[in-house]
Amino acid sequence: MTTKKKPTVYITRKLPDAVETRMRELFDAELNIDDTPRSKTELIAAIKSADVLVPTVTDRIDAALIEEAGPQLKLIASFSNGTDHIDVEAAARKGITVTNTPNVLTEDTADMTMALILAVPRRLGEGARVLTDHPGEWPGWSPTWMLGRRIHGKRIGIVGMGRIGTAVARRAKAFGLSIHYHNRKRVNPATEDELEATYWESLDQMLARVDIVSVNCPSTPATFHLLSARRLALLQPTAYLVNTARGDVIDETALIKSLREGKLAGAGLDVFENEPAVNPKLIKLANEGKVVLLPHMSSATIEGRIDMGDKVIINIRTFIDGHRPPNRVLPGR
Repeated sequence: MTTKKKPTVYITRKLPDAVETRMRELFDAELNIDDTPRSKTELIAAIKSADVLVPTVTDRIDAALIEEAGPQLKLIASFSNGTDHIDVEAAARKGITVTNTPNVLTEDTADMTMALILAVPRRLGEGARVLTDHPGEWPGWSPTWMLGRRIHGKRIGIVGMGRIGTAVARRAKAFGLSIHYHNRKRVNPATEDELEATYWESLDQMLARVDIVSVNCPSTPATFHLLSARRLALLQPTAYLVNTARGDVIDETALIKSLREGKLAGAGLDVFENEPAVNPKLIKLANEGKVVLLPHMSSATIEGRIDMGDKVIINIRTFIDGHRPPNRVLPGR
């Protein structure tokens, strides 16, 4: 009796132990135990021999790389919600299916977005540093010291009212914020009614009228520098900007200029235009209390990462069994 050969699966980064254990049980899986990012040379070698590639958002799977793939590679099962790091069109031309892991990071990302919405106006980063950077120097409570801004009663403008944007809106409404949003199309009336949300077809008009902007749209060619220098100039000088989506949605140079010149009250950023590099000017602004910076950790929960791994496994198993994987990403979507 012959045993069916397990598909070879190449995993580019360290995944939670529970996910890796299941991967080894089901597949001939090559793990990345030390979590060192794979070089382009290593990725090329992998796709020449593996049946399935499991990349993450830090792996650039462009057309040139895909062209190097061997005929046996038929699936790129990305461990990610977004697929802007993969040339899906090039994969389709090569006959390679692409999948992702949607809908598992919504609540985690929305939680962190809300945390930044609170942290920036209420100066949480500055307050924490007073105690840790200068121990023993805090003189005690004072009526006029470390005054921030109240968020209750303010208007929040959500850029991108998908699952994450809607989850942010629900949290913001519970904190007493008035919900405004811009999206390619309006959400359904029931959701608008639930959130008492105001839809703005014009992003420009919305930006000029809100107190807090939350960026929750995907990174696409259409959203590159969506918040350009011109649009940032529309914001009120008392407004705050929070981004937990993708760094390139905002023109980072223009944002730094706005913050430096006092044309924007503050910003909370979990993503950066050239990450993992962070502009030194942003770090300087953080030290001055004008921004709160986080290292792309809005989706970083144990539960979320395991859920992502489960989706990757389901996509691979479904594909190997000859069926359409549930999270297939189509070109142009």
